[in-house]
Amino acid sequence: MPKSHRKAVGEHPVLDADTAARLAYEHDRTLSTHAFAEGEHPAVRIEHLNKAFDDNVVLRDVNLTVWPGEVVVVLGPSGSGKSTMLRCINRLETPTAGHILFNDEEITGSSKVRLCEMRKHLGMVFQNFNLFPHLSAKENVMIGQVKALGRTKEEAEAEAVRQLGAVGLADRVDFMPAQLSGGQQQRVAIARAVAMHPDVLLFDEPTSALDPELVRGVLDVMRDLAENSGMTMIVVTHEMGFARDVADRVVFMEDGLVVEEGLPGDVFDHPKSERTAAFLGNIEGA
Repeated sequence: MPKSHRKAVGEHPVLDADTAARLAYEHDRTLSTHAFAEGEHPAVRIEHLNKAFDDNVVLRDVNLTVWPGEVVVVLGPSGSGKSTMLRCINRLETPTAGHILFNDEEITGSSKVRLCEMRKHLGMVFQNFNLFPHLSAKENVMIGQVKALGRTKEEAEAEAVRQLGAVGLADRVDFMPAQLSGGQQQRVAIARAVAMHPDVLLFDEPTSALDPELVRGVLDVMRDLAENSGMTMIVVTHEMGFARDVADRVVFMEDGLVVEEGLPGDVFDHPKSERTAAFLGNIEGA
């Protein structure tokens, strides 16, 4: 469940750190179960997801539930299947087996028409910005609103200006992509996705293509979204500080498997899997 919905747990003075972490995680799961029992459906539910490209098996029996308003950060080494899982969620890739439910509706075998409708409510920010080079920042944010949502140009322009202002680009709305830095282009891509008012927003390593000095600005925008918008977010990233500070839940993947998931303090400070511990140790020691 989102951090704003949690109660402080695990602070009893007689509990050791491992027990406190376990109880905190169990408490979090109890809250999730309670919300579901009251009728709130998961935003995304993945059940026994497999994906293979010919003989290359990329995802192996992946199961994951993401609740409305939750920020889930997915960590893992390159090639672990993180990005492929995101691409299966929005059906840019077709799962080999398993089920994906979006807002409690099965989308695994959906028609093209139904997928187009679903994608109006499921946004994605890619590693590369994928902006239209012949359109200004404002026009890039407008085009999806007009074509997919049917908003008028006036409505779309007002929303584009608002969202570009929210990501710190109020003075760049008429700039072309070539006139913007990589970090600014990624912020336009985030504004474009948020302007669609999606139910769920997917981030596929949004800072990996940026120079180090540009990363902070993009992470600050994502942090603000996570803390203030209430939007459901699934974020694939190697930014450990962001994961620890912003995530409601952290998922660690390796070799196409979900090896471990839990609260950030649980996973970072008390990993249950040796593979998770080794990965985090290598990152922190780098």
